[in-house]
Amino acid sequence: MTTPANTPPPGQDTALMVHAYLDGELDTSAALAVKQQIDADPSLVAQLADFAALQNSVRTRFPRERVPAHLLARINCAVGLNRRWTRPTWGALAASVLLAVGLSSGSTWLAFRAPQSDVLVAEAVDGHMRALLTSKPTDVSSSERHTVKPWFNSRIAQSPRVVDLAAAGFPLLGARIDVIAANPVPTLVYGRRLHVISLTAVPGVTAPKDPALSRSINGFNVVSWRDGEATNWAISDLNVRELQEFARLFQASSN
Repeated sequence: MTTPANTPPPGQDTALMVHAYLDGELDTSAALAVKQQIDADPSLVAQLADFAALQNSVRTRFPRERVPAHLLARINCAVGLNRRWTRPTWGALAASVLLAVGLSSGSTWLAFRAPQSDVLVAEAVDGHMRALLTSKPTDVSSSERHTVKPWFNSRIAQSPRVVDLAAAGFPLLGARIDVIAANPVPTLVYGRRLHVISLTAVPGVTAPKDPALSRSINGFNVVSWRDGEATNWAISDLNVRELQEFARLFQASSN
């Protein structure tokens, strides 16, 4: 049996395999083989979801823009498209190279000008999505805040405030540790009917104290507010009104 030309060889970085599958770079037989491998491995399922979310985030934040007419004219002039074709001169080639370098530099600046908080909240949403793709969204499952808080104390330096909101219809389901900007951060997990709420606390990120700030990222609602030295992000597919009510109750609790 021969191996399809585009099938990744044994031992090749699985990230490249998942990227190639997501980008449609594999032929039919190779794509089918990779799809079967992904379906059989939960870690690859999560990796595929991460890459798809990142791809969607980049397309959403940096949509393609039409090239302005004056810039297009300069490009055409630099590469000689506005006149009858002749053998390009070294000057024309140099001009096109310089223009390409200038455009790529501008693109790099555009890609990195997004506010840090936007990048971090996108990572928090990715963590919520990963948790939903696993068998359970928690590393420790408990409705007792006196069980959940000590669990954090033995694992990370920052232990969050754990609030019991079961009486208000937001039961505590447990907790997990997410990674934001290469740092482990605490995430509390609450429920609301069939919905899951991830409450991730990240230190050193600015956010208003009022939990009215909300947004939607990749189909999930996000409500953020500052609690002491950390910013809390409540993430869920729950409607915004109830998610804001959850944030209000959490802030108002004396636990």
